[in-house]
Formats: sequence, C-alpha cells, structure tokens
Amino acid sequence: MKARAFCDLLSVGAPFLKRALAPWVTRRNSIALIRPGILSGYLMSVRTLLLLIFAVPALLVGAAMASGAVIPVPQWGRDYVLRFVFEPNTLRLDLPAIEGPDDPDRPLVVIDAGHGGRDPGTVGSSSGGGSEVLEKDIVLALSLALRDQLIEEGGIRVALTRSDDTIVTLAQRPEIARQLGADLFLSIHADSAGERSDVAGASIYTLSTQASSEAAARFAERENAADALNGITIDGQSAEVSAILVELSQQRTQDDATEFAALIEREGEGRVRFHPQTRRAAELAVLRAPDVPGVLFESGFVTNSDDRARLTTDEGRQEYAEVLARAIRVYFARRAGQ
Repeated sequence: MKARAFCDLLSVGAPFLKRALAPWVTRRNSIALIRPGILSGYLMSVRTLLLLIFAVPALLVGAAMASGAVIPVPQWGRDYVLRFVFEPNTLRLDLPAIEGPDDPDRPLVVIDAGHGGRDPGTVGSSSGGGSEVLEKDIVLALSLALRDQLIEEGGIRVALTRSDDTIVTLAQRPEIARQLGADLFLSIHADSAGERSDVAGASIYTLSTQASSEAAARFAERENAADALNGITIDGQSAEVSAILVELSQQRTQDDATEFAALIEREGEGRVRFHPQTRRAAELAVLRAPDVPGVLFESGFVTNSDDRARLTTDEGRQEYAEVLARAIRVYFARRAGQ
C-alpha cells in the first residue's frame, strides 16, 4: 500500500515538476544556456541545483496535500534522550520566623548572635573574679534587645539566626539571610584580649580577602575555626570554595556593607565606646553571602571590666540596641531613596 501511495504521489507531482523544469531542460535532458560561455553554464547549473533542492520538495508536498496523501514522519532518536535533574546546591535549613510588619515589601534585617550551644565563644570573669561571662550569652541578650527595639519602632522586619542557646554553623548563618531574602545581615560578637584587661572598645568588621591588621587576621582565624573546634564538619567545604565565595561577592554588596559600617560608627559616636581601630576588614566566613550586605559588630571585650559592665546590664544593652537600630533605620531610609 505504501509503494502504491508513493507511485500515486509521483504521478500527481510529475506534471508540476515537468512544467517547472521545462525552461531549463532540453530534449536531451541537458542544461540549456542563457548565453554562450562556460560561466553562464555554471551559473545555470547552480540555479538548477537550487531549484531541485527547494522547489521539488515543495511541489511534492503540495501534490501530496492536493491528493490527500499522508507522508509519515519517523520519530527517530527521541527514546534515547537522557534527562538529569540536579538538586540545587543550597543548605536545607529550618528558617527562623520573621517578626515585625506582615508586609514583604518592608526591609528585612537578619541579626546573628554569634556562637551558641556547646560553643561558648570568648570567656571572661565577672567583677571580683566570680562567675564566668560567656560571649554566647552576651551577644544573644544584645541581639534580643536589638530585635525588640526594631519591632517597637516599627517598619522593619527582623529575623534571628538563633533566639536561644543553640549552635548554628558558620555556613548556615549567612545562608539563612540569603534564603530569607534579607536586605541586611548583622552578626554580633564580643572579643577577648586574654591577659590584657586594658584593651576595650567596640569595632566593626566588613569582608575582605586582605586583613586590615594582624589583630583582624587573628580574630578572623579564630572565628572561622569555631566550627572545627566544636567538632562540626561540612562536607565539600574547601579553601578553593571559600576563595570562590569571596570572589563572588558583588562590589555593590561590599559597598553597601561599608556604608552600613560607617553608619554604626556615626550613630555610636558619644554613646558607644569604640576601639581606636574602629573599622576593620578580614576574611570572615560569616560575612560571605555574595548578595546580602553584611557587617560583624564586635561589641566589646569580655576581658575588660567597663565593656563587660555595659554588655551585661539592661541599661548598657539598651544603649547598644538604640545605636544599632538607628544605624539600620538610616541605612534602609537611604536605600528607599535610591
């Protein structure tokens, strides 16, 4: 049946083909020349070839449609296509609740209280050599005070990487901000000067591949080693991956982080005691979100009695909270005006 259909197709299409080729074909089936010369013959041959390539199939298909014949089209190769579904390369996290206005258009800041759980951070002693003062407790209380201040003032959404004494890995902290779609990330810590009780004052860190000082480099090394020191390992993490993450940091993101750091310093002038080296830069893992501006606020030294007193009292924490809340509010106000 298929052979007969094909013969019928040729019989229908033959007259069209004969009439189309008549001007170029002689009784000897040779190419007719428009004018004498080899070049003319060559050009006519090219034209004939193009006609055969484009016109003949069109004529055959047209004849087939006129006669009602159906030309089967084979479905070759489609059963051999392999498809692979890749899981997105993101951490699976239980994201914290977002507090504040129920409006996704409002800016969102993620506050990160450093350390937690079995990771105490730096350790100091209360006045008179009494009980230990742990960094994890100080920065959690300060983070909660800042959250309450922002919610009370209104207009800004807030999320905490931790709201109790739990441990959160370094990789999870900025990733929480990214997955929540945060507009700003603030990590709060406290430092230690070891036996030097005279070293005091807050400092503000931004991300950089080059440490601004030896002290900043030592601080970054200590903070970045927190997971390993507490028995936490992340498969697949390497120095190469870390370098790539830093390189992926967009310049605009870093510029915004630097601006926010400057606002903290400005709003804290006369209210917060700053270290002589207030602004610092280091390769801090917690600030490696490439699309969320991030700053690490080192609130003071637990080894200094004055800093420790401000950080462990309600009045002192409230002072910090008001300064940081003001800096956050001004930062978002500037973004809204751009």
